[in-house]
Amino acid sequence: MIKYAIALLFSVSIMNAQDTAITPTSVDVGDVFEIGKPETNKYKHIDFPRENFIIKRGGIANYRQAHGEKVVVTAVKEKKDGTTQIKIKRNDGGRFFNSHTVVTADFKEAIDSGELQAL
Repeated sequence: MIKYAIALLFSVSIMNAQDTAITPTSVDVGDVFEIGKPETNKYKHIDFPRENFIIKRGGIANYRQAHGEKVVVTAVKEKKDGTTQIKIKRNDGGRFFNSHTVVTADFKEAIDSGELQAL
């Protein structure tokens, strides 16, 4: 009986430890994040432009360059459906793909999928 009680307490403590992962719930202008690796080969929740638009503006369409870039939030907008849309730019002042200065992202979905990571 004591074994079962100890096993139960141990499993409950592990579940509580997993639930306390640090995820930002709100975002403000000036917050710094890092672009993570997407689940697939394209970013789903960060709205990077399509390859043809990058090439038209003289850029290099290589989405792997974005991985690991530190970005800063420039604008936050609450949409009618309850999602938070943010605009991000590179922290060093450069351009994404040598063509775009600012891109948008769905904040909650990007954080949950790992495309944006809090620093």
